[in-house]
Amino acid sequence: MAADARASRQLSPERALAEGRWVKLICGASNQDLPAIADLCAIYGLAGVHCIDVAADPAVVRAARQGLDWLQGRSANSPWLMVSLSDGSDAHFRKAWFDPRRCPEDCSRPCQRVCPAEAISSSGGIAAGRCYGCGRCLPACPLGLIEEHDHRIGLEAMVDLLKEIRPDAVEVHTAPGRGDAFSVLLSHLSAAGVSLRRLAVSCGLEGHGLTPDDLSRELWQRHASLRRHRFLPLWQLDGRPMSGDVGAGTARAAVQLWRQMIPIAPPGPLQLAGGTNAATLGHLGIQERPAGIAFGGMARSQLLPLLQAARDRGEPLREWPEGRRLALDQAEALVQPWIRRPAGERSC
Repeated sequence: MAADARASRQLSPERALAEGRWVKLICGASNQDLPAIADLCAIYGLAGVHCIDVAADPAVVRAARQGLDWLQGRSANSPWLMVSLSDGSDAHFRKAWFDPRRCPEDCSRPCQRVCPAEAISSSGGIAAGRCYGCGRCLPACPLGLIEEHDHRIGLEAMVDLLKEIRPDAVEVHTAPGRGDAFSVLLSHLSAAGVSLRRLAVSCGLEGHGLTPDDLSRELWQRHASLRRHRFLPLWQLDGRPMSGDVGAGTARAAVQLWRQMIPIAPPGPLQLAGGTNAATLGHLGIQERPAGIAFGGMARSQLLPLLQAARDRGEPLREWPEGRRLALDQAEALVQPWIRRPAGERSC
């Protein structure tokens, strides 16, 4: 790799945010596929991401740290570990479920075909560990047999968990009208006594019936709570949630939302998310510099064949030299164009 790319890879997370080169991997707020999470952390850590966002689940955090421990000694990069929380019901924290015994024998299993996580088999139900709540199976079932189950952690359990795992950062998913709930959650975060580098706030327009001005008012309200509790913000603008692996068109929603929010958002870095993929960078002008980007669905789905091949071999992808090389090539192709962007003044 060229010398400038190696130097860019070693940017600290804070410097990457300041220079508009920040890249985050979203493993999924309800994803519990432990072997895949460990490998995703290792591979995307090697590729240079600055933060890895995982479910607030002790087993998931242990898996993530397995991947990050493997990364140590192999890379100068040391990503932040972030855990995702929510101040109310949220699609990112759901699991799909159905009883396969109720499926007709002649069902063509459209739910299986649309599942990007390959969590639905040809005969059984949904593998809960792999499901990350994208919801694409819900309308696909011709008999409406698939249900949503909430997968959030309670406030008291959250405090105990944060004291145990001590993450570098936390992301809170919020929605309109939940300002009081957000403030209560922040009070519990403060009570946990964990020093956080950043507190990310995730919200968008889709599904909430908001205008950009509405979203601005909601974020300014969250900003007041963050200042009260002395948390440093990172605004994750959710363009089109959990759809980055659908196609290039979803990238436009994230970029458009960022452009709309630049003049009216509270102080702090504005990060692209929701529908982001390899096409996102091409939608930005050369002088347009978001603080960074988060990759979720695409980042995970593009490595699924190699993750499955490693399972079939009975070894982690990170320990399989040929598979690791192929996976790293794909991960770098997604991550490095953002990291290699010339340093400059951010547009936010």
